[in-house]
Amino acid sequence: MNIALIGYGKMGKAIEEIAISRGHSVVVKFNSQNPLESSQLRTTDVAIEFSQPDLALKHIKLCADGQIPIVVGTTAWEEHLAEIINHIDKREASLIYSSNFSIGVNLFFEMNKYLARLMNDKTDYVASITEIHHAQKIDAPSGTAVTLAKDLISNHPTYLSWKLTGQSQNMEKSDLPISAIREENVPGTHIISYTSEIDTLTIEHKAHNRKGFALGAIIAAEFIHKKKGVYTMSDILKF
Repeated sequence: MNIALIGYGKMGKAIEEIAISRGHSVVVKFNSQNPLESSQLRTTDVAIEFSQPDLALKHIKLCADGQIPIVVGTTAWEEHLAEIINHIDKREASLIYSSNFSIGVNLFFEMNKYLARLMNDKTDYVASITEIHHAQKIDAPSGTAVTLAKDLISNHPTYLSWKLTGQSQNMEKSDLPISAIREENVPGTHIISYTSEIDTLTIEHKAHNRKGFALGAIIAAEFIHKKKGVYTMSDILKF
């Protein structure tokens, strides 16, 4: 495949390395110095987008207008998902999006949902989420942590919403707390804990580098190539 990279930071470079190792070509790279223009996508089979939330909608629509399948790893734009799905459908285009393309993280998503169902009548335990990322990460909590929170809430009757610790003084019993920690050189760690007076039960996903995210993005690009419609990683992994 001929791939366009929209966003060429550390993640974009990791994707390029994996793409080439799997026999694909990166034919064009877009960043702040070379903004995306639809005319430059003509030789592209698939676009992979890891940029910023305020740019993601524009990038998705430009690719849809040119009927270029797009893989979107940028998060914090999903409140516009209904608008984007409508745009994709009208143009008979294609999109696959995820808060995290790592295969390991998507397995972790399923573990989180299963554990929440096991714990939903264990009222002595209080759930919490901790996410740790590199200091340059803009959004807090991470998109992955938000997905984990939403999935836990959907499978556990005690929790109705999530709140970022440190931003709210009024944490209710129905609020699931998320702690967002920023440290140097941390690709991404997510921890789900259930704590009672007598013990703590914890599951954790810890990324050692960006290769898992990059590989998942390329697998998603291979999946969506020549397809139409809107997909998520669940469609690839058949959960």
